[in-house]
Amino acid sequence: MTRTSPISLLALCLSPALAFAQADREVAANMVTRAANVCPGHSAERTTPTVNKVPVGALRVMIDRGLVMCPDRRLDASAPAVFYGRVGVFAWNPDAADAPAVIISKISEMTRKDDYPVETLVWDVKGNALTQQTVPAFEARPGAAVLYKLR
Repeated sequence: MTRTSPISLLALCLSPALAFAQADREVAANMVTRAANVCPGHSAERTTPTVNKVPVGALRVMIDRGLVMCPDRRLDASAPAVFYGRVGVFAWNPDAADAPAVIISKISEMTRKDDYPVETLVWDVKGNALTQQTVPAFEARPGAAVLYKLR
């Protein structure tokens, strides 16, 4: 019978956890890379903190569906969170204090239901849906393709 040292056993037990943690980081990095390729308002300082707060399961669903997260300073502080349904882009105003929390909650809610309407949805700083609200149209970076999968 072979004897395994306690350190070896600990390493074997921790290796699956480390693999999952690395995969989670890769998922978030993948979403930030998508934003860098698609979003005209992207910068690592504006995008990364919000992406890192989104649950990894929701990010996986978004990546599978081709959805993108884009910071957009053009959005008004009274309507700082938007889902552009036709192109599958979640946008938020990174300068509005509660906008990241609103967009994170809406992403979590929509990915759990797997329901993405084609119309544009707009939310206020408390997460309430706004109707008859005008927001700037989403414009991807020149040459970028948004690969949103309609189901």
